[in-house]
Amino acid sequence: MQHDQESAKHPHFKHAIMTRKIPLLALTLISLAFAASYAATARKPAQPSKTQTPAQTSGASADIDRIGRIIAMYAKSVDARDTTLASQIWWDSPEVSFIHPLGHEHGFDQIKQNVYERLMGETFSERKLTPHDITIHVYGDAAWAEFYWDFNAKFRRDGQPITTHGRETQIYRKMPTGWRLVHVHYSGMPATQPGQGF
Repeated sequence: MQHDQESAKHPHFKHAIMTRKIPLLALTLISLAFAASYAATARKPAQPSKTQTPAQTSGASADIDRIGRIIAMYAKSVDARDTTLASQIWWDSPEVSFIHPLGHEHGFDQIKQNVYERLMGETFSERKLTPHDITIHVYGDAAWAEFYWDFNAKFRRDGQPITTHGRETQIYRKMPTGWRLVHVHYSGMPATQPGQGF
């Protein structure tokens, strides 16, 4: 016991104890700072999605605006089943694609024929596509947009109205002539009943 008390008075013994306590103290302080930071973040209410993420540069704002205008043109092209307007939006390539509940189109020629002429033109006499809650992400020469939509139309065969709601993802590529749509995937709203949506 006396040996222990004498060892405690020895300067090397005190240094060894302090050497062990400093890393433990630093680790404790770092843990407390992390916990306080996490708690402060957890108390903040979730912010609604914006059209520009922090990873994007401020120069992306102009591109986001351009793509927003293209989405408006896209809706007009659907409303009017206008393939000329669509050709100003889509990349005219066999590589583009369009996935929808009734099919999967490959190439702009199939999109014109099966989406614009058959689906929109032959099926409906009137159409109104309204995109909303649009989010656009730009990363260099690539971009994607996601949004919800409302679609109001009249069947050509009997004039009966139809209203549907859904969601859509669009992928864009920046070409020398500007942004062009290269892929669309749309579907209905999420299934909410048990046993649906699988």
